[in-house]
Amino acid sequence: MRSDAVKKGMQQAPHRSLFHALGFTEEEMKKPLIGVVSSYNEIVPGHMNLDKIVEAVKMGVAMAGGVPVVVPAIAVCDGIAMGHVGMKYSLVTRDLIADSTEALAMAHQFDGLVMVPNCDKNVPGLLMAAARVNIPTVFVSGGPMLAGHVKGCKTSLSSMFEAVGAYAAGNLTEEEVLEYENKTCPTCGSCSGMYTANSMNCLTEVLGMGLKGNGTIPAVYSERLKLAKHAGMQVMKLIELNICPRDIMTEKAFLNALTVDMALGCSTNSMLHLPAIAHEAGVELNVDIANEISSKTPNLCHLAPAGHTYIEELNEAGGVYAVMNELNKKNLLYTDLITVTGKTVAENIRGCVNKNPEVIRPIENPYSQTGGIAVLKGNLAPDSGVVKRSAVAPEMMVHEGPARVFDCEEDAIAAIKGGKIVAGDVVVIRYEGPKGGPGMREMLNPTSAIAGMGLGSSVALITDGRFSGASRGASIGHVSPEAAVGGPIALVEEGDIIQINIPENTLNVDISDEEMERRRAAWTPREPKITTGYLARYASMVTSGNRGAILEIKK
Repeated sequence: MRSDAVKKGMQQAPHRSLFHALGFTEEEMKKPLIGVVSSYNEIVPGHMNLDKIVEAVKMGVAMAGGVPVVVPAIAVCDGIAMGHVGMKYSLVTRDLIADSTEALAMAHQFDGLVMVPNCDKNVPGLLMAAARVNIPTVFVSGGPMLAGHVKGCKTSLSSMFEAVGAYAAGNLTEEEVLEYENKTCPTCGSCSGMYTANSMNCLTEVLGMGLKGNGTIPAVYSERLKLAKHAGMQVMKLIELNICPRDIMTEKAFLNALTVDMALGCSTNSMLHLPAIAHEAGVELNVDIANEISSKTPNLCHLAPAGHTYIEELNEAGGVYAVMNELNKKNLLYTDLITVTGKTVAENIRGCVNKNPEVIRPIENPYSQTGGIAVLKGNLAPDSGVVKRSAVAPEMMVHEGPARVFDCEEDAIAAIKGGKIVAGDVVVIRYEGPKGGPGMREMLNPTSAIAGMGLGSSVALITDGRFSGASRGASIGHVSPEAAVGGPIALVEEGDIIQINIPENTLNVDISDEEMERRRAAWTPREPKITTGYLARYASMVTSGNRGAILEIKK
């Protein structure tokens, strides 16, 4: 056993004395030591139930003959962090989570790990750590929130943000906004639409690192506790079989994840996280391949914010495996890959039928023949930009309009809510990228304000920052190179005509090459916004959005 390095032999007598201090028995010290990495805290709604999940995991590990040991991972609630300096600390926690979990696992020589995340950065951060440490590992999330209900309609967090925009436009009263406030988020769990947390939890199933239902069984269902017990038992089986994360997270597994991503219509943040996880697994995943996969992958789901169905309905329709089974009808997946079940993808999805063709469209009748995400390129985004195509109104798939340029999110929100943005405009928010932010803030407030004020079908938004999975509309993020390193988005001027063509995967500003070069020669870098603490260190090491905003040691 790997843990023998801290438990066995005369040289380890001092180590064993510390285990005795923990109350370990001689019997326990002869069994595999399983780290249960818990993201539990009392500030994130998606994590407040993780103590119950962790207890169930511990029971499963113990029933299967292991010794569970709980260790922590931090978590940030993106919704609470939204729209202020706190959002600079969201994406950056992904690397803190990966680093601290790697340190805990290596320092204590666990034989296996069960990861218990739920919200946006915890899932990719712990997947990155799993790839680094590469010992038998199973994921079990806290599960999605149930949808809210307002005026007879289901709602989710995006409805809440848009209600604020509707209030600013005079379309909702304060009392109506209060009703949304009290009813939109009715239970614990990750927010109820296909936002980033649920996207990544669903893709964990596809990657083969989570058991069936990990992405979709609601947080408040007792079935989630059963899943957690099975995850605890399964890690012991993986130790026996010596199946490790890098055996599972292969290049083909990541291609499967991109394919299902397109079918589900996941958050654009998956285009940041999948390359970063792949990098840790020794796989280079270039987001350019997304368009190739999208061109042959139909979009089968329109979950909120793209449509009016929610994760609870995806679960009832058969979940992620049912979506995979639909895709497999056209041989769009690699099915001979091993997973944490100890079985192949083909064995996992066999018999997982689509129980509701209104929630999961049959592959013969998709929402569109192409996938839910598109990568755009052009003279405004030479490396790339990303858009959730499935959440864009048809009339905005091709759009041309004048640039309204803002050097931070706050200025853009003030202009939108002040009525200074009109139909046809293209809002450009820059210096919000991984390095320039620093931290690549999500732009849910401005996109929600645009939608809430009735401009979602006539105004586009472009940024070197990113978007919450709750954003909808012609919202193009991850524009690379970012403004802070002199990317073309830094050179756009007020009134420039921006040309967006999502079907053609292009994003351009209508100026000549000569004019672009003149502006580039005149551009000077800006002083860093933050020069101390973790954000300053992060800014000095982070790469661009098209590379997954991974950290890189400068040589």
